[in-house]
Amino acid sequence: MITDFINPETLRGQVAFITGGGSGINLAIGKALARLGANVGICGRTAERLETGRQELERVGAKVFTAVADVRDAGAVQDAVSACGEVLGPINFAVCGAAGNFVAPAEAISPNGFRTVVEIDLLGAFHAAHACFEQLRLTRGALLFVSGGQSYVPFAYQAHVGAAKAGIDNLMANLALEWGRYGIRANSIVPGPVEGTEGMNRMGGADAEVIWKKMTPLGRMGKLDDVANVAAFLATPLASYVSGARIAVDGGQNLTGSHVFNQAIGDAMDVSKG
Repeated sequence: MITDFINPETLRGQVAFITGGGSGINLAIGKALARLGANVGICGRTAERLETGRQELERVGAKVFTAVADVRDAGAVQDAVSACGEVLGPINFAVCGAAGNFVAPAEAISPNGFRTVVEIDLLGAFHAAHACFEQLRLTRGALLFVSGGQSYVPFAYQAHVGAAKAGIDNLMANLALEWGRYGIRANSIVPGPVEGTEGMNRMGGADAEVIWKKMTPLGRMGKLDDVANVAAFLATPLASYVSGARIAVDGGQNLTGSHVFNQAIGDAMDVSKG
């Protein structure tokens, strides 16, 4: 737990805003920030998930703001960010975490399917960062983008996601370059295979864990706290000179490539067709 290593008062009085914050890795990041004293705003498309997220964050001790918003809608994101600032105070740490994914060969991805993933992941990340800019400039705060290994290692059946995540990492680097003069830091984290997440379920679920473990030098699946703790570190003064960084939190999986995964999932898809 993050409070085992960092003073639990480190982020007292600060405000985080997280897109896709009602579940999974993004909610885990919110809880890690809350354990360090931050109050947390979360937005997402599903009111039920947001309510569950609210309850979990409040149990950790945070004041919580929620807003139903689709990150593809710039106006809705701006309204959510503005309202969060009014309720909790100016945002210090913005996490652009909303994402979409499905497994499909490139020739089977429709233009609409490709566009949907790019709009949620990349355009949604821009909308969130853009909406948070004025508050982050006021607080000299930080941006965090949740990227993916598909950004720099090609995975079969992930052409749409790879394009979106590569765009996210480039956007991060551009904002770190441009917004540094305002005191705003920007970084990406790259989660590896994390057990029990929706993203992992879409990539094969429990049946795929044996494959992922083979691909990961540390030989195990990641846990939500593995990723959340690194995100929380980037929100603290310990990371005050870290900007423009892409940090893999994947047990070394990016070092081994994607061949084992590509072969296994290709075989599985062939069996399903047969």
